Amino acid sequence: MKNIQANLFWVLLVFLAVGMVYPVIGLLALTCMLAPIIVAPFKGRYWCGNFCPRGSFYDNVIAKISPKKPIPKFFRSNGFRGFMVMFIMGVFGVQMYYAWGNLSAMGAVFVRIILLTTIVGIVLGIAYHQRTWCSFCPMGTLASWLSAKSKPKPLKVESSCVNCKLCTNVCPLQLSPYTAKASTEGFTHSDCLKCSRCIEKCPKKALAY
Repeated sequence: MKNIQANLFWVLLVFLAVGMVYPVIGLLALTCMLAPIIVAPFKGRYWCGNFCPRGSFYDNVIAKISPKKPIPKFFRSNGFRGFMVMFIMGVFGVQMYYAWGNLSAMGAVFVRIILLTTIVGIVLGIAYHQRTWCSFCPMGTLASWLSAKSKPKPLKVESSCVNCKLCTNVCPLQLSPYTAKASTEGFTHSDCLKCSRCIEKCPKKALAY
């Protein structure tokens, strides 16, 4: 799984390159828009952490030049995330309305939005942290909301945890699983990407699903 995620960014790059010439291919992006929402009630933001090509791009390309600063709290706020959902969906809806019936024009809408938002993500990744965009990505936000309602299987934090915070250091969204050490429910944050990096890096093997 790790090897797959590490190379999925090529899907994004090929999609954008081909989409510029043959816009109709943009319609394939509907898969990445719907998949996070479909998966969320069962596995939370699993898609975002394991199968999203753009997430792979940020993790495996932008991460190499990112200063990895704390993601600004403003980007994580419910108000801003709600605004981004309405704004992006509004822009998408208006453009799709005028393009409706023309497959090439409809595909071009997807290509433009993905290109522009990826550029925004790159800028934020270079300024703050590679996954800053993912903290308020509209599809990720919708997946997070669904995850909060369905409460998929949590991350278990054993008492052997020593609060070293390595889990936070490697978490793509800078979450803090160690804070659930004393919780019987485990770590249930709805933005957990289920990428298992915290499990792999834990020196005490205190984390598990």
